[in-house]
Amino acid sequence: MTRCRLCGSTALESVVDLGATPPCESFLAAEQLDAPEPAYPLHLRVCTDCWLAQLPPLITPEETFSEYAYFSSYSSSWVEHARVFVADAAARLGLGADSFVVEVASNDGYLLRHVVDRGVRCLGVEPSVNVGAAAREAGVPTLTAFLSPETGAAVRAEHGPADLVVANNVYAHIPDVIGFTKGLRALVADDGWVSIEVQHLLTLIEENQYDTIYHEHFQYYTVASAIRALASGGLALVDVELLPTHGGSLRLWARPEEAAGEPSRRVADVLAREKAAGLQELSGYTEFSARVAKVRRDLLRFLVDAAEEGKTVVGYGAPGKGNTLLNHCGIRPDLLPYTVDRNPYKHGRYTPGTRIPILPPDRIAADRPDYVLVLPWNLRAELAEQLAYVHEWGGRLVFPIPELSIVEVER
Repeated sequence: MTRCRLCGSTALESVVDLGATPPCESFLAAEQLDAPEPAYPLHLRVCTDCWLAQLPPLITPEETFSEYAYFSSYSSSWVEHARVFVADAAARLGLGADSFVVEVASNDGYLLRHVVDRGVRCLGVEPSVNVGAAAREAGVPTLTAFLSPETGAAVRAEHGPADLVVANNVYAHIPDVIGFTKGLRALVADDGWVSIEVQHLLTLIEENQYDTIYHEHFQYYTVASAIRALASGGLALVDVELLPTHGGSLRLWARPEEAAGEPSRRVADVLAREKAAGLQELSGYTEFSARVAKVRRDLLRFLVDAAEEGKTVVGYGAPGKGNTLLNHCGIRPDLLPYTVDRNPYKHGRYTPGTRIPILPPDRIAADRPDYVLVLPWNLRAELAEQLAYVHEWGGRLVFPIPELSIVEVER
């Protein structure tokens, strides 16, 4: 990478280098195990002019999202998060039968189904053919497309301007951040609202959440860098909420510049927190790499010790973040013989790079392992409840992030 994708600067400094890994959602079928597997550098850098943290665009969104392995509806807590958001947004914005809501990267309709239930006209814009088809089967109108200024203009011409445009967990997934932002502006009414949820770089660094660094995340935002990104497409930040999702996320409320007005006090408060953490100078980034290395050493030490003691450790979940962790730590089936996942799409497949088999969740109860390594640690409360049954045989849960934690569960 030679230039920042947002401001064009060449002043890019290293934050953490995780080596080379395959794309995190490129799960392998059994017949692919003897074939070559491409791996790409995973090196996070920050622009010291606009402070956007970013990866080089080594893979394209088309390679990742045309056929996608992630279905949002398999997380009950995430569906509930979406339901609460829709209820709150409807109250905040006065959404009703005459309103129009568009969600970009709408996945399998996990959020818009709540909009449909309210009788509000809506449309999903989802690039992945397979998950978009699942949304349509669930009764959620869905266009299969990537958002661009042209796509946004076409949707607006056919359906009218949107009172609310939702873009949850997608603003990090596009290398053309300026074009995507212009697409959001093309969709939204001149007096409308845009709501974006994206992981907060502040908590990523403070909580050692380095496993959320992977190739389909092209950039990582602070409020300061998000303000600049939004402005590149004619949007202005009006309000911000700090959310616990994904270990710590931002909900950015933006409007077209001409309708925005003054930002809320919460915007100033979060900007002050980011500045106090050193995220607008290099000092805030310099120790992150050393703390990442400690997570790796601690997890490997635990797995090696467990193996030498004759203890069994299996995984729970096969999320994209888990594949960053497994590859960075060099964990193979000798230390983690399998992981399980609720998503049947992944059953019978193997994790990219590390080739760990993915099985249905009932395998854990059948095998009664000593430890269950929870890879989607961001769903800790939900999964601790789901996995409470491991207490029956004295099993324990292991969470690797922000630091190694071994937990006894009770029913």
